[in-house]
Amino acid sequence: MEQKDRDEYLISHSSAEDPLLAQLNRQTFLKMINPKMISGHYQGKFLEMLSFMLRPRQILEIGTFTGYSAICLARGLSEHGKLHTIDKNDEVRAFASAWITRAGLEKKIVLHTGDALDIIPSLPGPFDLVFIDGEKTEYKEYYLLSLPRVRKGGYLLADNVLWNGKVYRPEFRNDQSTKMMIAFNKMITEDERVENIMVPVRDGLMIMRKK
Repeated sequence: MEQKDRDEYLISHSSAEDPLLAQLNRQTFLKMINPKMISGHYQGKFLEMLSFMLRPRQILEIGTFTGYSAICLARGLSEHGKLHTIDKNDEVRAFASAWITRAGLEKKIVLHTGDALDIIPSLPGPFDLVFIDGEKTEYKEYYLLSLPRVRKGGYLLADNVLWNGKVYRPEFRNDQSTKMMIAFNKMITEDERVENIMVPVRDGLMIMRKK
């Protein structure tokens, strides 16, 4: 109960979700099979604020889903900035595209459909910010492909690094997906090419700065 109370307090003392994003959130829960994949209000506002602080020219997002996080991140782009977002699921492309257009960001957001591991090398760089939220089994590969494309001093974010708390609960240590996330977190912490901090936003965000 204490965790729930804390989360409600945090949200109630943060800027309200704007009407367009609230509608997108609602439609995602009404029409998508796994709606909890959406970033949602609190994390979305965190991403938006971070993007406004950095004012990036180039953003790479791995994992579009319904476009919520892409919209939040793109709002902080510099005047002529671009966000490239990739998703394997072509069934959500039309849905995400419609909401991106409603947000007035269709000229700033470029949608890519397919395997991120094939698409990332073909994209123009360097990137100022990378948001990793795709297939969890491929986090390591996304990171290793993306890091060389990030400018010095640029940032990478990885979502779901707390994995519903399983990464620090001994009873889940033999679970295959949990072992994968533990290994990813360890790799980032030990990589001398970046500085990193893990923050308990939603299901955990790993924030990395390229040295």
